Formats: sequence, structure tokens, C-alpha cells
Amino acid sequence: MSKEQVFLLPDVGEGLTEAEILQWAVQVGDSVEINQVIVEVETAKAAVELPSPYAGVVGTLHAKEGETLPVGKPLITVLSDASGTPDVTEPPTTDAATAPDREALLVGYGPQEGSGRRRRRRPGVPPTNQPTASTPVQAPAVAPEAAPAPATERTAAKPPVRKLAKDLGVDITVVTPTGPGATVTRDDVRRAAEAELVAAEPPKLGTPETSETSAETRIPIRGVRKHTAAAMVASAFTAPHVTEFMTVDVTATMRLRDTVAARREFRDLRVTPLLFVARALLLALRNTPEANASWDEPAQEIVLKHYVNLGIAAATGRGLIVPNIKHADRMSLRELAEALAALTSTARDGRTTPQSMMGGTITITNVGVFGVDTGTPILNPGEAAILAVGAIRRTSWVVTDASGTETIEPRWVTQLALSFDHRLVDGQQGSQLLADLGAFLHDPGLAML
Repeated sequence: MSKEQVFLLPDVGEGLTEAEILQWAVQVGDSVEINQVIVEVETAKAAVELPSPYAGVVGTLHAKEGETLPVGKPLITVLSDASGTPDVTEPPTTDAATAPDREALLVGYGPQEGSGRRRRRRPGVPPTNQPTASTPVQAPAVAPEAAPAPATERTAAKPPVRKLAKDLGVDITVVTPTGPGATVTRDDVRRAAEAELVAAEPPKLGTPETSETSAETRIPIRGVRKHTAAAMVASAFTAPHVTEFMTVDVTATMRLRDTVAARREFRDLRVTPLLFVARALLLALRNTPEANASWDEPAQEIVLKHYVNLGIAAATGRGLIVPNIKHADRMSLRELAEALAALTSTARDGRTTPQSMMGGTITITNVGVFGVDTGTPILNPGEAAILAVGAIRRTSWVVTDASGTETIEPRWVTQLALSFDHRLVDGQQGSQLLADLGAFLHDPGLAML
């Protein structure tokens, strides 16, 4: 006798309320083991693979790919017998039962104990909860369960490819896959988009059917984009933002970067200016701990954090995310360089976990990588400050020597923008933090004092 075990969509991150089904890894009728990956979902923070908490046979997939499912709702039903062994009840011996296994299954087969092979069919033994083979009018009832199988195979694609299809308005379920394992690639999507453009009849100018909406694309707001939008609106209209700017001569820091990069213990790492900006911010926070705090509205308390979880804003194919380096203030320069490299690589590959984006205390956004000089960054919710770092450029600069003589020299110069929550950080404190940061970048030797 089959036992239904329903796996409800869990909250895979702090306070998440829903997730989008990206790709099923199983189909109705497939056998699954405990901890086997069954589905990839995209939450408001990241794409996550969910393992099965049950062993048995897949009975029902409660959501289609592309659907958004609330947390706590049924995700998948797994069937097993009372002893915990996957159910091996056979489907009726109708014409459909002679088709390939996945297409004929209503509840599917389970693996034999001690064997990875499926059990042989036993013709003429109908399941207790299904119509017998003598009632052919019931045979079509098998078809709805068989339908998802080819659709799942056709839509096997990585999340960035799915996003590209959405952006181009391509139905990924009808794209012919050419990638390994019959997966849809970026080139497949682009070819499908080009084919649709060629096949589309050009609008007739001057006719009533021609409108501006024909040149528009509507993209559903969900996943990371939906979360980011809600967070930024909440931050902008909850925390009173103040942004201060500073232009800094960082020539000495650039020289230090070259020196450190040439050292033997750093040769296997990519030493970037961001590493020294992060280190300078961590040092500056020692004099302004108020910028490493949060506002607890229900308790009417200011929470000072005696640790620094340093957030680094990262642009990904799914949108803006802010993973953080836990206890960055306790790290050596090499450890910080390794953490930055790992964070960047993980974000670029789309493997950032929700846990790595929780608990941040202060954030850096490096807009300089886009050639931008500065900006007015919006606070990450729950944090008191965020630093924007602009492009480092070779610029004419007035240099004053020890005797007071001024000369114009080419120097490496960048612009810093610090936004802070004025409920937590006063103007003097925000200015002090930015000034200390600029001083460390202008003269890294000050860190020795």
C-alpha cells in the first residue's frame, strides 16, 4: 500500500516567502533517494538546489517550471510503502502500459532492495487504486502524467540561459537543444529569437494595428529583482540617507598593491585595489563603530555590532546581490584577499547561497569597475552605511612637499561616496569615517600607528 509523503517548499533563507521553480531534476514515476537533488528553485536571494527528504517514487509535481510557489505549499509528493521501500505497484495493462516506462507510469516503479534496476512488469495485475485493464475508457487518464516528461527534457537549461530566453521573449520549452545532455544553450536561444524575428510579419506603417507597445518587452518582476526592488524602496523610505563625497590621491596605495602582489605569499591571488579599500574601511570603523550598527525599531534600540560582516555588492545575471565576508575584521590581508576572490567567483558562477547574504553589517559597492566615478548608494536594509568606490584614474594633482612647495604631478586618484543612516550616524561621525578612510588610502603607513 502506498504512503504519500508531501514535501512542502521550505524557507531556504531568512524570511523568504516564495520561490520560482527553475528546473525539475525528476519526473513523475522516477525513483528518488533521500538527499537526491529533485529541483532547482530561485528565491529572492539565490538559486538553490533542494534535496528530497524522502525515498520512494515521485507521485506528483505540484508546480510547473516557471511557476512561483509560496513557502509552505506542497512541492512534490513521494510515494513509498509502509516499510519505507519505494512503492512498486504496477500500472494497468492497457495499451499505454506498453509504451516507454516514463510515459506509461501513473505512480512509477521503485528500485528493488539491493538493486538499482527496476522490477519487471507483472502483466494482468492491476493496482488496487486504479481501474483495471478491462475498462479501456479509463486509459487516457494515464496521459496527463506522461505529458510532463518530454517537456522537462526540452527545457533543461541553466538559470542564465532561462533569463536570456525571458529577456528575448523566447518560449524556452520549444527551443531545440544542442548542448550536452540535451540542454538548451545561449546560442540555441539566440537562434530561436532570430527565427521568430524572421518569421514575424513586419507591421504595416500607418495602419491602426501599429503601436508603441509592439516595440516593448514585458518582463515579470520576480526572484532577485523583486527582492532587490522591495529592499531598496524600503531602505530609501525608512532610513534617512545622507551621502558625503571625497576625492583621494591613492598613489601610495597603488604602489603598495604592486609591492604586495609581487610577494611570494600573494602570487597565487589576484590583488586588487578593492582589497586595500576593504582593509582601510575595516580600520576606519574602529574609530566610528556607530557605522557598524543597526536600528531595532520594535525594541527601540541601536544594536552595535562587535564584528564586521563586510558586504560586497555584485552584479549577476539574476540581478544585484550582496554576499558578505563573515568576521572580515579578524582576517589577515591574505585571508581577506582569499575571501574576496571566493566571493567574486561564487557570485559570477551563480552559486551564491542565501546564508552568505545574511547578517551583513556594512557594504562596499565598487562602481569603478564600470568606469563610473561616483554615485549615491542606497543602504542595504539593516545596515548603517555603504561605501561606493569610483574608478581609479591617472589625474593631474597638486602635490605639496614637506617644505610647502607645490607641484602638479600625475597621480592615481579616486572618488569615494559614503551613504549612512542619519538615525544611527551623526554628520560628524559619518565625516570622520570617510576622512579616516581617505587618510588610510592616501597614506597606508598610517595604519601602522
